Amino acid sequence: MNDTPPGIDEQYRAMLLQRTGEERLIMGCAMRDTARALVEASLLEQDPNATVETIRKGVFLRFYGHEFDSETRAKILAAIELATHPVTKF
Repeated sequence: MNDTPPGIDEQYRAMLLQRTGEERLIMGCAMRDTARALVEASLLEQDPNATVETIRKGVFLRFYGHEFDSETRAKILAAIELATHPVTKF
């Protein structure tokens, strides 16, 4: 859905292009950080006792889960679990 008049879209784009590449990168990173914080807050609202592992898996699934087939998704989730609880050898 796009309910923004074309003239406003053009004006907004011109404003963005007036910024330096560094400023645009910082804006993009801030938007990504905000999106992640919102997802984490949503996960914690659903389960206030969620572990770091649960949050990491939830963030992955929300952002990227749809981009992988079930087998690959399961491997990635297992890797997240392993990274959260590394096995140490003596």
